[in-house]
Amino acid sequence: MTFDPALPDFIGRALGCIRGGRAVFAGLDFVVPPGDALILLGPNGSGKSSLLRVMAGLLRPTVGQLLWGETPAGDDPEAHAARTHYVGHHDAIKPVLSVAENLRFWARLHEPAGQSAAQAVEHALDCFGLSHLRDVPGKMLSAGQKRRTNLARLLAAPSPLWLLDEPTTALDRASIKVLEAVMAAHRAQGGMVVLSTHQDVDLPGARELHLDEFTPDSMEVEE
Repeated sequence: MTFDPALPDFIGRALGCIRGGRAVFAGLDFVVPPGDALILLGPNGSGKSSLLRVMAGLLRPTVGQLLWGETPAGDDPEAHAARTHYVGHHDAIKPVLSVAENLRFWARLHEPAGQSAAQAVEHALDCFGLSHLRDVPGKMLSAGQKRRTNLARLLAAPSPLWLLDEPTTALDRASIKVLEAVMAAHRAQGGMVVLSTHQDVDLPGARELHLDEFTPDSMEVEE
């Protein structure tokens, strides 16, 4: 799927976040243009997960602005949710549904232009090597299979902005290579990727944002 070439930049200006009464980060700026990737780096507790939740609209920043172009993302939460895919630490797999049924659920929420939900699901199953598991219930999957199923919804339900929190967790090297190829194709189509990771991930041309540079002085922080 190719996204609108007129997609605006995704922008954060002077963002700050407090959780549980503790400052996580402050004065944080970023810009992610269409086709770009941003890697969030920093030790545990530096705020990578918190920033991704802010970007997804799941957590409100204490101060600062989150913008889609020049429009505050919070002005239309439904529109921001529709253009965003957030994949967190926990795999969003319904245990009683099969792999294919889980992906069909997501595909129907974001039916892609130019192809049916069924076509998108088949493409996602094939790309992440899940076709032979299509009828297996979620509760029977291994950790790696659940993670691949969760990542496959990025293709089953296309959205321009991907926000990925430690997406390589439980993946073997071959599956990481698949994810790298999927992210490269997404960027080539004008999509955007923001991810946190403690592993080496091949994202050519990606910029880095070191969260520990935005930790308020003399304050405790937590993830």
